[in-house]
Amino acid sequence: MGKKASSKSIFSWLIYKDPSTSANNADGAAYSGGGGKTGRDSGSGGKTGRDKADSAKANHVNKAGYSSGETTKQSKYKKTKAYHQLGKNLSYIENAFNHPDNKDIVIRRLCIGDGVNAFIFYLDGMSDRNTINQSILRPLLDKSKYNDLGGKNLFDYIYDSVIETHQIEKADTHEKAINDVLTGNTALCIDGYPNYILCETKGFDKRNVDKPQVEGVVKGPQEAYNENLRTNITLVRRILKNKELTTEFFKLGERNNEQIAVLYLKDLANPSLVAEVKRRIRGLVTDLIMSDGVLEHFIEDNPNSIFPTIISTERPDRTVAHLTDGKVAILADGSPFALIVPVTVFDFLNTPEDTTLRWQFGTFLRFVRLFAVFVASLLPGLYVALTTFHREMIPTDLLIAIAQAKENVPFPTLAEVILMELSFELIREAGIRIPGIIGNTIGIIGALILGQAAVQADLVSPVLIIIVAFTGLGNFAIPDFNLAFSMRIMRMIYIFSGAFLGFFGISLALIIMLTFGVSQESFGVPLFSQLAPTTRKSSDLLVRLPIWKQELRPDYADPLDERRQPEISRKWILSNRYRSNKTGGNQK
Repeated sequence: MGKKASSKSIFSWLIYKDPSTSANNADGAAYSGGGGKTGRDSGSGGKTGRDKADSAKANHVNKAGYSSGETTKQSKYKKTKAYHQLGKNLSYIENAFNHPDNKDIVIRRLCIGDGVNAFIFYLDGMSDRNTINQSILRPLLDKSKYNDLGGKNLFDYIYDSVIETHQIEKADTHEKAINDVLTGNTALCIDGYPNYILCETKGFDKRNVDKPQVEGVVKGPQEAYNENLRTNITLVRRILKNKELTTEFFKLGERNNEQIAVLYLKDLANPSLVAEVKRRIRGLVTDLIMSDGVLEHFIEDNPNSIFPTIISTERPDRTVAHLTDGKVAILADGSPFALIVPVTVFDFLNTPEDTTLRWQFGTFLRFVRLFAVFVASLLPGLYVALTTFHREMIPTDLLIAIAQAKENVPFPTLAEVILMELSFELIREAGIRIPGIIGNTIGIIGALILGQAAVQADLVSPVLIIIVAFTGLGNFAIPDFNLAFSMRIMRMIYIFSGAFLGFFGISLALIIMLTFGVSQESFGVPLFSQLAPTTRKSSDLLVRLPIWKQELRPDYADPLDERRQPEISRKWILSNRYRSNKTGGNQK
């Protein structure tokens, strides 16, 4: 308890008081990370400086004649109640889908029961025709099903006893029915009833579950997300078989109606964190949400930061590991990645393989990745600084070798490094854009030929080829793509800093970058949390302790249940063990 209190005091500076936010409105409460009030405490809403700026912008819009951004959205896309008259509903749907010009929409008129008119509509190619024929049309047109309605009206009877799809719901607005049909479902409208029956009939083709393309491991599960949201949620639930795993759905994008899923453990995730995630998602008003990457730009704390503050993963097992730490996962339909919040910079250096390997191996690999971060960001800048300002620090024999290699090179060191860095980036980009196996071949052969030709033409020195190649290996060793890209940008900053001010310039740039990094947040949690600010000692920061010693969850997400396992999780060590005797048998 004492550790927890100290942790909260450290994070107390993150809490803000928002008088305009009701304490009873859970979805409006701002999440304040490890120092925020949890569901066990009295929650308080908050506004950061960015939230205040957004509020000021909203007030400016209000003066133009709108009450709020949400009101603007509703006034533009006003919801219309369904009519009692079938003809009016049919005309509305035909106008909405530009029928008959739009050939994708299928509208089928029916006569059901005792001559009652109805119609169904769906998108050809998005819906499964077999499901529509067998589970909707055949039972609807079967006259024997309407002999006894059991005292119900026709609409309720069809809803309860006729439609045979596994999932149905009612809708009282045209917009709800239209949006559902756009996702691949089928809507039924019956004359005399101002409602639609929405039937689950999604049936478009999708990619099979495949191996991870970005986060491959040697030891561990070999499954990755695909572009189907329901399949991705199933992959998570197959690993995390827990009734507390909660999935909430949202629709974003006024043009494409992108379906977003928010996953969390109800008894573990901080309610304030969940409310903050939902608040940011619900507060988005835009035409198009293409993927999780676009959504990430809309909901992250500082979109202008060079440091990533949200993890994007294609692995269900990694998602589950974060969910069991009290975090929240966000999945988007059509995207093979999941977003994880909140995170720290150390989470970007971890891989699922760290858990499956022995703790000594996992710790060694983490230090290798940390070394790769320094190599990928600092090595070319240090080379420029040494060869330009600090030659006295280079051993004499090595300095002579470097001087002889650069003797016929007409360019200064800075120009050499920039030329090779740009060449390496071109080769990397070309290898990605060229289709198929040719891309990998172009990347490897292109680098060898280009490097050898540049050295023979005396454009660059052989030492620089080694420096750039080593830097590229370090960049590829960073497990997270966004963090690796950040290192590529910072590398250019350190190169110019070292070229103009030597080690002093690199030190100054490094201090500025670290200062900026520790000021960043991921959903209210400092990016360098557990180190700056220092909280409870973690058993899984850089040095990974054995799994049976990781008794507590990370405290920066402030989970409702801090304990992951008891102090003695291997209870078998308390009982007598069997040992082999000399004759080959077993004895206690």
